Amino acid sequence: MTDALAWRMKIGVVTPSVNTVVQPEYDDMRPRGVTNHIARIHIPDWVVNDDNDFSGLVRDIDLGVDDAVARVLTCQPDCVVLGVSIEAVWGDPDAGNAIRNRLRAKFGDDLQLVHAGDAIPAALRAVGVEDGPIGVLTPYQPGSETHLRTFVESCGYQLRTAVHLCCPTAVQIAHTSGATLRRELAAIAEKRPRAIVQFGANMAVGRVAAEAEQWLGLPVIAVNTATYWHALRSNGIDDQADGFGQLLAEH
Repeated sequence: MTDALAWRMKIGVVTPSVNTVVQPEYDDMRPRGVTNHIARIHIPDWVVNDDNDFSGLVRDIDLGVDDAVARVLTCQPDCVVLGVSIEAVWGDPDAGNAIRNRLRAKFGDDLQLVHAGDAIPAALRAVGVEDGPIGVLTPYQPGSETHLRTFVESCGYQLRTAVHLCCPTAVQIAHTSGATLRRELAAIAEKRPRAIVQFGANMAVGRVAAEAEQWLGLPVIAVNTATYWHALRSNGIDDQADGFGQLLAEH
């Protein structure tokens, strides 16, 4: 018998316990007949004063991923979305696939994991950006840029400019205002990239990115939009939705 509410698809989502943005943004993008089911990766609210602190935050997230996946798999989802972006590119542009291989070794080869390392290049190509320079906006410390540059270049692009907001704690990433996002997106656009990509799944950028596409005249890919879109499209759900930019509205 098919799930009464998830008659099309069940999505398992693992995201840090400090993240207050992934769950509501994913729910706002959810089509009829699709349900989202959240498992929390338990981490403290790291105070992030420097790059060493940020590395510790990433380490704590990685240590908790497997247990969170084990919990969400008990509801038998059709796929699992890694609702944290830096984990999928940290230390290695292929880090997301390494996580997928690790989880499949533990939970079975049929585990479908969707992560930012796959979703972002797929989203860029879907909106017609096959190569060239891109800009990046993050809530991270500047030390993350080396990892992001390596990832961007591995996908066939060049990192033209990056803005890191240096949010003071993991929870406060979600406190970033729309005014700040609009200001920094406009500053990145002045460098004339072909697209802007946002990292940081706890930063509420989905609807701001959709607005910014209209007045900047270039694609703005918010990471939560990209990962949720990729989960849907990878499972044959082609519903379009307004309010989250051209990616969900047209592709």
